[in-house]
Amino acid sequence: MAGNVRSLLRTDIETPDGVYTLTLRAEDLSSLYPGMVRYLLHLAKGDEVVGTFLTNTYEYSPTVPLDAETAALQKAAAWERELRENRERFLSVVGKRMPRRPFTLQPADVVVVQGSPRADGNCSIMAGWAVEAAEAAGKTARVVYPDDLSIHPCIGCYRCYNTGTCTFDDEMGELIHLIVHASLLVVCSPVYTNTVPGGLKVVIDRCQALHAARTLGARRAMPAGLLLAVCGREGLSNFSCLTSVMEAFMGNLGIRPAGEVLADGIDRVRDVRLVEGLEERVKERVRSCLLSPPLRP
Repeated sequence: MAGNVRSLLRTDIETPDGVYTLTLRAEDLSSLYPGMVRYLLHLAKGDEVVGTFLTNTYEYSPTVPLDAETAALQKAAAWERELRENRERFLSVVGKRMPRRPFTLQPADVVVVQGSPRADGNCSIMAGWAVEAAEAAGKTARVVYPDDLSIHPCIGCYRCYNTGTCTFDDEMGELIHLIVHASLLVVCSPVYTNTVPGGLKVVIDRCQALHAARTLGARRAMPAGLLLAVCGREGLSNFSCLTSVMEAFMGNLGIRPAGEVLADGIDRVRDVRLVEGLEERVKERVRSCLLSPPLRP
């Protein structure tokens, strides 16, 4: 996805233990976002990369009295100064990074994101149907409840477009790990004020880090995506805002939509299990996705 690459700096720094090379490059990412440029500062000794600093133009808000190129040049000057004046101390910390939390959940063929905060409600019932259909087809399935996870809301810092990882190292990384290793992603959601519930929206926004990872690195195949949704009011038009959010979410990540099952008028019937044919529609849709998945990009 990177466009033109410009070399801004190359400095050889002689020290008692050898020559270190400081380089700064600018990558044009305007095909991704208008005017986005990523700056990559590397400190190397021979073929060994000692330290790396990355920043991009979208990190800096209009009120911040600094820009990405200036920040990168200032960092380069600081590194050169520290290397010359406090080499041992500088080298002991420049390449150190905090390890990110390990993944503890085993990937599954079908990942069901149950977006309703009501773990015993109608979306939970539909999620259960999806799991039953997956297991009947000989597939593994896992249900994830966003409201049970520790996930910080996206703050729009755009730092994920430096490295492909989010600045927050929380349980969202686990969920992204599950999504990218699944064959089918099922999202269950009620309609909340013409959109998805807050917990699910946090997940959608935080998946921007996955978009960044796919943009900056290899575009691995993504799962098919199925939407299961319920609405209290009657009329499928009540799903329009929710479905547009889900279309944007899946399109952003390269997830090929594999259909939807929408159940309206639930305020009247109260229990989705009373809607004639709904359970079979859900299970048939899941079976269809698993037996004949869409072509994966």
